Amino acid sequence: MALETVARKVDETPAFWLLGGLYEVVLSGAESGGVATVMRITAPAGGGAPPHTHPGDEALYVVAGELIVHIGDEQVAAGPGASFFFPAGTREWWEAQTTTTTTVLATYMPGGVDKFFAEVGERALTRDLPPEGGPPPDIARIVSVAAQYGMDIEAPAH
Repeated sequence: MALETVARKVDETPAFWLLGGLYEVVLSGAESGGVATVMRITAPAGGGAPPHTHPGDEALYVVAGELIVHIGDEQVAAGPGASFFFPAGTREWWEAQTTTTTTVLATYMPGGVDKFFAEVGERALTRDLPPEGGPPPDIARIVSVAAQYGMDIEAPAH
């Protein structure tokens, strides 16, 4: 399969609301021939990704905001310009600090994880965080679908 150049404006990328955040597909796995998926993720203060592992590698770059990145049992405070690489199987997650909206750029290798976000997320109607007061996320469904993609997402303790 011959790859084609991808060039589009920010408002032309597929976007989904999930876990109170905005998940934008910058480059899909299909567009990269399965090499990578690149996602721009914006999370509200206090939001972020739950603890998880996945079968591929991940690179994370902080675009804006302040967050805490958890790598196994370690915690790293990070701000704009900070970058991370998580080899496959690394238990990691991040959370935006309680006073800032945070945007990160996540690159997943190999590509294809964008299909997971499309399956569990809600198509974003705007390029903003989802409106507050919507129904709570179906965590059990998210965990179940993640497993189909080889990911292990830890449901929060109640």
